[in-house]
Amino acid sequence: MKLRVPPPLIVVAGALCAWVAAHAWPAATLLLPGQRSLGAAMIVAGAVANVAPKLHFRRAGTTVNPLHPQRASALVQSGLHRYSRNPMYVGHALILLGWLLCLGHPAAGLSLALYLLYVDRVQIPSEEEALRERFGADYAGYCRRVRRWL
Repeated sequence: MKLRVPPPLIVVAGALCAWVAAHAWPAATLLLPGQRSLGAAMIVAGAVANVAPKLHFRRAGTTVNPLHPQRASALVQSGLHRYSRNPMYVGHALILLGWLLCLGHPAAGLSLALYLLYVDRVQIPSEEEALRERFGADYAGYCRRVRRWL
């Protein structure tokens, strides 16, 4: 792993930075009718997309720790993992997108972009490497059937 920063911590840091920026520069805020309600719904959807796969991991008896993917004892392909190899990270992105909508501030968009860049270029490749080593052909087949994001 190139960096040892848990993705949930990056989500929280990004959301906090966006909130600080929104309060420091309120003139940049643009809110449309219903935008905050839509944002709240996205946050809830993101939380579900993040938590539901963890229940499948628990049932499979495998780790959800993103810092130690080599400890995986099962290749989970059920639930949301049928549609995305990384539904927990999709959930994080939805949470940040919802936060962007709630704040109505461009700094929240920057937080989302930085999160996606980090997860896609640093976190996921490290996890994929560990899973390829651990599960071989089964993981390669899974990657052919299911996209990285959506």
